[in-house]
Amino acid sequence: MAFDVLAFHERAVRTPSHESVADMRSLLVDVLEDAGVNARIDEAGNVVARRGVGENPDDTSHLLLNTHLDTVPPHVPFERDGDIVQGRGACDAKGPLAAMVGAFLGADLDDGSVTLAVTPDEETTQTGAAHLAESLDTFDAAIVGEPTGLDVCYAARGQFEGQITLHGESAHASDPSDGTNAVRAIGPTIEAMDRYDAENGTAAHDTLGSPTLTPTMVEGGEAPNQIPAEVRITFDRRSVPPERSEEFPASLESHLREELSADIGVDVSLVRPDTPFPEAFETDPDAQIVEVLREAGGGAVPPFGAATEAAQFAVSAPTVVFGPGVLSDDEGPVAHSPREYVDRRDVERAADVLTGTVETMMA
Repeated sequence: MAFDVLAFHERAVRTPSHESVADMRSLLVDVLEDAGVNARIDEAGNVVARRGVGENPDDTSHLLLNTHLDTVPPHVPFERDGDIVQGRGACDAKGPLAAMVGAFLGADLDDGSVTLAVTPDEETTQTGAAHLAESLDTFDAAIVGEPTGLDVCYAARGQFEGQITLHGESAHASDPSDGTNAVRAIGPTIEAMDRYDAENGTAAHDTLGSPTLTPTMVEGGEAPNQIPAEVRITFDRRSVPPERSEEFPASLESHLREELSADIGVDVSLVRPDTPFPEAFETDPDAQIVEVLREAGGGAVPPFGAATEAAQFAVSAPTVVFGPGVLSDDEGPVAHSPREYVDRRDVERAADVLTGTVETMMA
């Protein structure tokens, strides 16, 4: 029986995966195995399947198709109005997933192989993608499914969060001079953050533009009549190549130490240093995978508008982001919003484009 892309998409959107991906993972595995393809769940919770290994796998092309099972909360129920499907995951990323499964199962493979690898935690820790990057066989190119409006996106800024801890000295508020008020360092710290890129020579990227460093939360103090000895400023960093997340805290900390008064201590750390962050990446826009996707019917070739686990694979091979749906439209946010939607015709179109791409890359 031929795989029905739209029927699978509807089942996927009806299956909540904002708290647990267990049901969604079972659905995907069952569909693949019903089609006669062996699917395994690896130790990181990824669903991995491969077709068309061939007689000499080391001498043939290997294409990776990747997207994710999980969605952000809360769950938004499935609704359909004509060709428009609304619901959580409709475009991020169950529309791309349906299109990829359709291409993976439907493409005729003359030579080479294609791997479908679907992660469980793209919206949170991205440990699944990190495991895939370390464990998969060598691949020649990767397509990562996200809502791009069917454009072929070859670059994206990185994204990570960190925390600046400012240390003063506690004292009774009746005599502020007895202590060092960490709250008073918040303003100078934010001003110093605004100067970070200019004073450290962080250049704007030709494709992705300038990085950003944005304070997002402030917390500190223990009592209204006590000089606070510690304040924490959480920040969001949107990086551009060649910056890497693991190098950033030390650089920012050094900058702040130079900018703040000597009686304020400063520590900068990543919010979750033991799990990967989506790094910035850029693929050559003239790479074969970009050209093949365009010739198969993909749209323009812009950078992607959000962070993505594509960076995990771009280290190893040319990687692009592609899929039906959009991050936002003229009315505002779409992906991750209560009005998340996708056009069923775009899901079908994405499946056709991906099928043509797989067949061309394997020819």
